[in-house]
Amino acid sequence: MTDNAYARAGVDTARAEQAVTALVDVLRHIDLGRPSRTVLGSGHYANVLRIDDRTGIALSTDGVGTKVIVAEQVGRFDTVGVDCIAMNVNDVICVGAEPIAVLDYIAVEEADPEMLRQIAEGLRAGAEQASVEIPGGELAQLPELIRGHPSPRGFDLVGACFGTVQLDAVVSGAKVRPGDAVIGIPSSGVHSNGLTLARRALPSLHERPAELGGATVGETLLEPTVIYVRAITELLGSGVDVRGLAHITSGGLLNLLRLEAAVGYDIDGPLPRLPVFELIAARSRASEAELLEVFNMGCGFCVVVPDDQTDVAVELLDSHHGGTAVIGHVTDEAGVVRLPGLVGRADTGFSSA
Repeated sequence: MTDNAYARAGVDTARAEQAVTALVDVLRHIDLGRPSRTVLGSGHYANVLRIDDRTGIALSTDGVGTKVIVAEQVGRFDTVGVDCIAMNVNDVICVGAEPIAVLDYIAVEEADPEMLRQIAEGLRAGAEQASVEIPGGELAQLPELIRGHPSPRGFDLVGACFGTVQLDAVVSGAKVRPGDAVIGIPSSGVHSNGLTLARRALPSLHERPAELGGATVGETLLEPTVIYVRAITELLGSGVDVRGLAHITSGGLLNLLRLEAAVGYDIDGPLPRLPVFELIAARSRASEAELLEVFNMGCGFCVVVPDDQTDVAVELLDSHHGGTAVIGHVTDEAGVVRLPGLVGRADTGFSSA
């Protein structure tokens, strides 16, 4: 899928998938000289390392992507730290782990104290929302590599999250069964994926389109990624049989296929689409199928539970994130995600049903 709006904006997801495959093919053959401690296969949101017979450490790493360019152009840096925390802790909870710490890596064109103070404010806010510590990090000054929009505001922001989980409580998605319910939890907007396409569609960051209710484009795109840790942690301790957890990022609802079970998903009642996505759709050349592959479209996280436990699960999750609802069910059509009028597969994306 290269001849599309995202590729024209500079992000070729098909080529990226080929590159990742080449990378992973090499790394999976590391000669450890000892038995591997890795519990899950590649491709999940996070992985788990076995520490002893009962305990595992969950690990994940992610960055904020080109959302940092919006921050540079607007001159506001106090939100992207939340995104850095969110993108990492939201992945770690997908394996049933409790996030305990995040490390940050900040690469800058120039070490500007005020910019770094604002970034730190966001990191602190995100850490408090997720109840994680930030015990260390790294600041790299890379003026030959980093160029700001405008210079010298350039920076990149990446994190790595560490969590703990009992090995018999790891949620891999292997227990998902046809007939289970899929619950959707709302997003706050674009979160931290698809910003290259969003910026191409909405280049005037100071514009106030009527669709955004008085907010500027820049303010809307900088809205921080929702942190789902407290809701999911409470659900995992509630007695509900949580069978699958999916952070909806790049790939949209196709991310459900990262769960281990050989099943499909019929999303016949998707969450309402947020105004920012309607605006991007109206102003870009992206097809409906591509939008669903690039953006979360209003659903930031999914939970799979037995159908007879949906009422309890939805009530608990909705108390944290209003608008939570059942959006579909699991099917026996392995490897397929169906939306109204569309059918999606991990290798080909969405197309007309």
